[in-house]
Amino acid sequence: MERLDRGVVAVRASDREVLVSWRLLGLDLNGIGFDVERSTDGGPYRKLNRSVLTGGTNYVDSTADLRRSHHYRVRPVVGNRPQEPSRPFALSANHAIEPAVRIPLRTGGPIKFVWVGDLDGDGAYDYVLDRQTAPQKIEAYRSDGTFLWQMDLGPNSVDQNNIEGGSATVDVGHNDGVTVYDLDIDGRAEVAIRVANGVTFGDGTTHTETDNVRQSIAILDGRTGAPRAIAPVPGDYLVDGPMYARFGVGYLDGSTPCLVAYMKNRIGSGDFNLMFTAWRYNGRSLTQQWKFLRGNQPLPDGHNTRIVDVDGDGRDEVGEIGFMLNGDGTLRYNLRGQGIIHGDRWFIADIDPNRPGLEGYGIQQDHPDGLLDYYYDAATGAIIWKHTSDAPGADAGRGMVADIDPRHPGMEVWSINGEVNYEQGIPTGLYNAASNRLVEPDITKQPWPHMGVWWDGDPLRELFNADPFPERRDARIEKWDLANPAVPWALPRLVTTSDYGAATGLGNSVYPTLIADILGDWREEVVLPSPEFDELVIFTTNRPTDTRLYTLAHNPAYRNGMTLKGYLQSSNVDYFLGHRMATPPQPDISYAGPQPADRHGAVHPSGS
Repeated sequence: MERLDRGVVAVRASDREVLVSWRLLGLDLNGIGFDVERSTDGGPYRKLNRSVLTGGTNYVDSTADLRRSHHYRVRPVVGNRPQEPSRPFALSANHAIEPAVRIPLRTGGPIKFVWVGDLDGDGAYDYVLDRQTAPQKIEAYRSDGTFLWQMDLGPNSVDQNNIEGGSATVDVGHNDGVTVYDLDIDGRAEVAIRVANGVTFGDGTTHTETDNVRQSIAILDGRTGAPRAIAPVPGDYLVDGPMYARFGVGYLDGSTPCLVAYMKNRIGSGDFNLMFTAWRYNGRSLTQQWKFLRGNQPLPDGHNTRIVDVDGDGRDEVGEIGFMLNGDGTLRYNLRGQGIIHGDRWFIADIDPNRPGLEGYGIQQDHPDGLLDYYYDAATGAIIWKHTSDAPGADAGRGMVADIDPRHPGMEVWSINGEVNYEQGIPTGLYNAASNRLVEPDITKQPWPHMGVWWDGDPLRELFNADPFPERRDARIEKWDLANPAVPWALPRLVTTSDYGAATGLGNSVYPTLIADILGDWREEVVLPSPEFDELVIFTTNRPTDTRLYTLAHNPAYRNGMTLKGYLQSSNVDYFLGHRMATPPQPDISYAGPQPADRHGAVHPSGS
């Protein structure tokens, strides 16, 4: 996996305090400690902590003169021996009090999605984003906002119908067709994208097909946007037109990353063709590993793909809301025979820490038998419980899973029945998944089921929410308060994003562009654009914590989830992260690429 740096970040938390936060890496030694050092106005670095820090990887600096500029860095300490310091983070003089980092962008059109990957091999996450213009664009930036390149998706991206659009169109409906990852494990991330006739790559070269229907998958150099390998999309369903795509990455053989492509187009009758393919990029060529065609099999798909090791053998599986493929592209199980048809949300996680393995939770849309949601064994597909409704028109439009109530072991699940808005979406109750019992007897009181974000420092998950109606979007981070349970739109707020000049995806979508652990300690960042789309506003926590966890980005299941979009849904780690959690085991990974060298040419030890 990626050889990440410490990801040091500093935010001004109050008039007098700065929270400095950094990564604990997946392969750090158990006893590693840290010193925090500060430079003021370009002067020498001075250690701030009296004794080596061995708890949570964050530190509150209450001694800085915040009228002056500061640089913060951390120095690992192993066996009482200080190691090389991290890359510093700059906090400007008189910096605003805000839980956010701002990344400047070129002016351009609306942004729907942001992906991260280490494009230049320096250990920091860089940014790739879309521009929802006509034609569409893809842009890449270094971690500090330095522009790298732009790709023009050409005339075949002008038709942006979310079901049957242009052959080069990306990021509409539940489709994306783009992802970012170090596919050849050389230490630098590539950009994978589905392309068509008339696309202009970041180096100015143009892609040509024999017509405007045929498509290819291109692997781009993350630093330049130049194509490094191109392979044609299989033509099994070419007669029905171009295929939209969802892209993700997983370790299907347990050791080498593969690009996984979910591709779909509409048959004239209104049904859909569905094809999965897996691809390996070795630095020179892109080779198809396998292909799976749904054909006439009754295999229910949804709006998001999951790539996770469901049986603990070290090899990832590829899942849809109603079926699971093995890492070799064969069918593992099908939930259609257990009444699962179609839904908008589903999750795989260690929902019940007292039960071996991982569990799945999903919801159902307009189910003819009144099925609302279901809970099952992720390895076998065996259903554990279902919730149904006798009322006509049962329709669970949204659902969510997270540990938000410390009184009950494991995670809670909740959904709504009806239209996806506060007035017509009827809460179905907040349940503890393991016991299938309500944790709040008043079923009108539950969070709105949207997205999770670990933010405030305890292992319970906080929530990112926004009003389903665009005219009252009001995006925020909030927390379930078990002592004062509330209706979905009235939970206590931790952050209101508009207070800091941030919009949501596309300017007024219900979604962020990304939620992931990309800076600092294990807590997650919420990445939003400015209303003018000329900067990324990256919300990062301003709250200290004693909880010490390795970066979520070094957990294979979570990192796979970071590569997936579709209908944007929360990612989970492959261990239980919640109240009274056990210390997670060290991940079974190694770092990709060469050891990084600093600007003086010295090689840093692993984890510096």
